[in-house]
Amino acid sequence: MRRFVSALVVFSSLIQVAPCLGGTRPRYGGTLRVNMQAALVSLDPADANSADPVALDEISHLLFDTLVRLDGRGNPAPGLASTWRSDSGYQRWSFTLRNNVRLSDGTILTPQIATASLRSVNPDWRLVASDDGITIEVSSACPQLPMQIALTRNSIVQRDSGRLLGSGPFTLSSWQPGKHLILKAREDYWKGRPFLDEIDVDLNRNLREQTISLDLGKVDLIDLAPGQSQRTTSEGRATVSSWTNQLLCLVFRNGNPSEDEQKLREALALSVDRKALASVILQGDGTPAGSILPNWQSGYAFLFAPSYDLRRARELRDEVHLVTAWSLGYNGTDPSSRLLAERIALNAQDAGLRLQTSMTPNPDIRLERILITSPDTHVALDDVARQLGLPMPKLTGASTEDAYQMEKALLESRRIIPLLHVPANHALAGNVHGWSSQWDGGLGLADVWLGTSRP
Repeated sequence: MRRFVSALVVFSSLIQVAPCLGGTRPRYGGTLRVNMQAALVSLDPADANSADPVALDEISHLLFDTLVRLDGRGNPAPGLASTWRSDSGYQRWSFTLRNNVRLSDGTILTPQIATASLRSVNPDWRLVASDDGITIEVSSACPQLPMQIALTRNSIVQRDSGRLLGSGPFTLSSWQPGKHLILKAREDYWKGRPFLDEIDVDLNRNLREQTISLDLGKVDLIDLAPGQSQRTTSEGRATVSSWTNQLLCLVFRNGNPSEDEQKLREALALSVDRKALASVILQGDGTPAGSILPNWQSGYAFLFAPSYDLRRARELRDEVHLVTAWSLGYNGTDPSSRLLAERIALNAQDAGLRLQTSMTPNPDIRLERILITSPDTHVALDDVARQLGLPMPKLTGASTEDAYQMEKALLESRRIIPLLHVPANHALAGNVHGWSSQWDGGLGLADVWLGTSRP
């Protein structure tokens, strides 16, 4: 954790230099026009089936708040909860809510609303509302609970007959699932009114459409899929990249592989040329991964260094009499996914494996791009397992060694093959000020303001 904190402080200092160079003061007003490649059909931060968790995370921060947030050092800080404390065994936690926080329909946020929201996402927790807050009891010691509370999926949401009401800086003004949404600034936001009046988001826009709109001055901010930032930068557009906080990986549907199946899965892992995926398909926009968490976060990822060994892959394949034919599914809305899946299939073929790309609903293997949701290694690993439907690793302690054992158990399940760690990328117009790269790869749009373009 200390390694992460020191690195993040340096990064935050660097990434926030650019907005300060203009020497201008923030201005209120205006509409930030955003294009996204994602086709979001749900805005619920607890939606485990979202086709693009990265885009959902960005929007969720604008509509909803969590009891605990992360500060610039990646440490828990007060959010909707002003204070919290635990018993000596870290199994019983009490959170005190801020006074007079209102949801987007004007309703006062109550302990009962917060309790119902967290209970719907965490059925294993025992939650009790009090006069001024909530109490959470968990089955075993959990010193990382405030970090779990800070996860986007634990945002406080009142789900009312299909409506999602939150306490965030913006409220939903217009919503066409998969196509378009407009967010309107809240005058009564508990942290103060945002600078922007509105954020207008067009969804399901490909890179060509987005870059043309950016060049014509019709849009202020676009998102870029892995592999698109270098080309965008080379064409003279201003781009922003986060740290490598996303994982590209292969996930197997079958959770009980036989001995032969395990050999074939190991052969597949050895057959994938990750360096070629990073340098050719993603144009250098990513680093080869043999671990779930990047080394800059955990400090031990080098112990799971990826290996490309086609000879050994063929040997393992030859030890199996009957070779399984796998289908490989990918996200059709992610422009890099198809190219990655096709290259992985060719690598597998070189090893004598049978792998066919497919758009069927339930493939044998899924190519996934997931967001690493927390700077805390234990919380991040637990949430990766949840996102991918993997067996939850047992938490035995809070040390780096414990986190290493958790990650080792996930990898030894043979359910996941890490491929690449990739950043979140954006391109923006010169009139967008006040942004700062967030832990989750977002740009902190709640603090953005519009001014004149920089020279």
